[in-house]
Amino acid sequence: MSIVEEKKAYISSLIKIDNVSNIEIQESLIPPPDPELGDFALPCFKFAKLLKTSPVKIAENIVSSITDDHTMFDKIVAINGYVNFKFNIRASANRVLSEIVTQKSTYANSSEGMGRTICIDYSSINIAKLMHIGHLSTTVIGGALYRIYKKLGYNPIGINHLGDWGTQFGKLIVAFKLWGNIEKLTNDGVSALTEIYVKFHAESETKPELLDMARAAFKRLEDGDPESVQLFELFKKITLDEVNKVYDRLHVHFDSYNGEAFYNDKMDVVINELDSLNLTEISDGAKIVDLSKYDMPPCLLVRSDGATLYATRDLAAAYYRKRTYDFYKCIYVVAYQQNLHFKQLFKVLELAGKTWAKDMIHVPFGMVSLEEGAMSTRRGNVILLMDVLSKAVEKSAEIMTVKNPALKDKMEIAEKIGVGAITFFALNNNRIKDIVFSYDKALSFDGETGPYIQYTNVRALSILRNLGVSDDYFSIPFTDDELAGLDNKESAILLSLLEKMPDILTQVIEKFEPSILSRYIIDVAKAFNRFYLENRIMNAETNYRRARATLTYATHIILEEGLRLLGIDAPTEM
Repeated sequence: MSIVEEKKAYISSLIKIDNVSNIEIQESLIPPPDPELGDFALPCFKFAKLLKTSPVKIAENIVSSITDDHTMFDKIVAINGYVNFKFNIRASANRVLSEIVTQKSTYANSSEGMGRTICIDYSSINIAKLMHIGHLSTTVIGGALYRIYKKLGYNPIGINHLGDWGTQFGKLIVAFKLWGNIEKLTNDGVSALTEIYVKFHAESETKPELLDMARAAFKRLEDGDPESVQLFELFKKITLDEVNKVYDRLHVHFDSYNGEAFYNDKMDVVINELDSLNLTEISDGAKIVDLSKYDMPPCLLVRSDGATLYATRDLAAAYYRKRTYDFYKCIYVVAYQQNLHFKQLFKVLELAGKTWAKDMIHVPFGMVSLEEGAMSTRRGNVILLMDVLSKAVEKSAEIMTVKNPALKDKMEIAEKIGVGAITFFALNNNRIKDIVFSYDKALSFDGETGPYIQYTNVRALSILRNLGVSDDYFSIPFTDDELAGLDNKESAILLSLLEKMPDILTQVIEKFEPSILSRYIIDVAKAFNRFYLENRIMNAETNYRRARATLTYATHIILEEGLRLLGIDAPTEM
């Protein structure tokens, strides 16, 4: 049980309300809007009807009925129908700081996942195409969820469901045979594939026979023609070699690259099962599952020409993942434009009697775009993600040159700041919102940005370096005289935030929302900077210094681990 949960349990044990369980009281406790009001508040409005008394009166009665000697609290007060509880900082500081500085990066680790497998389908790039700005959100949201699930004791399986099937590969094979060569492909990579693919479409406008050649080439690929398969595998390798450079910069990795092609021979079993359950029917020559009863259009499985579709392969993938991983949850981090597709997919699984259909979850997100004119490097109409990252690093280096001309390893640090800024910008908004990306806003050292958090962490590290102490210095418990150094509202607010990290991570996976963590570490950074400005640390009174330094060390641990979970590096200097 986390410290926060223990405190909630303790509060609920003090409160007696007729016909209301301690568990219900505990679950009703919320953080007040202003930390100075208290650590927890109990809204009494929901009890008014049951007790036939006003919320204000209920709150006052609760306060008067608590018989605790109040050594755990600074205050318990009734305000406008709420009971606010403010814990005594000295009663909790030793426990909070001891856990953080002892456990370090493992603080907030948990066994709540009990090794249960979570499949996370994210990024899902297309073979023979480079990653563009539209891949940013799915990639960093999926990566953050992966790391947080792992920290909480789950077994995450990262899946990059490749777009690696369809007639476009017939077009590429024909185009490569006509205009491509291995040397250029080796030197230019996916750009060479893009070039011949664009040329194919331009030429096919006047030479429609090219389209017939492409269909024939794709048929040969489907039939396993060795030359076609060899070219297809080459295109796939070239693509993955390039996109993995982006993944490396974003600290994202995958356990499986099984994409559409992998499920090409696994769809018949699914379709046959749906047939046997009388779920399919023929409509205008196509095989469908009628979902009109559920206010949805039909789920199209096989076109009239016999071709399977995206939904067919996703059904096959769902069957395969359940059979292979026996997942506890299967999560799809895919843009909100696919909401209907996933509703249809999950409903078909439910109709097929799959009890695990309820464990399939679509995690939608909004679109990312750049401010008009902010990105000068364009290839066609696509804004490439690698270009965005490199532009951010370049701008970071320029900022570093102005702020700290003598900084060593400037480009290495600029990489951490620039790429981190892009990642944080994508994760610091509610994922369902559309984002308009701004380099200037993302790279600002003021405000709610990645560089602001990184800089705050560097400030904490600088203080600790200047103290010149070993880890033994942070040994706890503190004496009452030392704890007096934390008897101020800035320390109280910061400590209250630090202890909440385990519960923050639980909230992230409950809502599939990494922005809860990003906003949390912003709050921690802001609280630390207020603490730093209002309280001397290096030059503090001797009996105050160790407790304040330990609070600084604990803040550094939380910020660094929070950044890591989001996929962001924490430089030690800036």
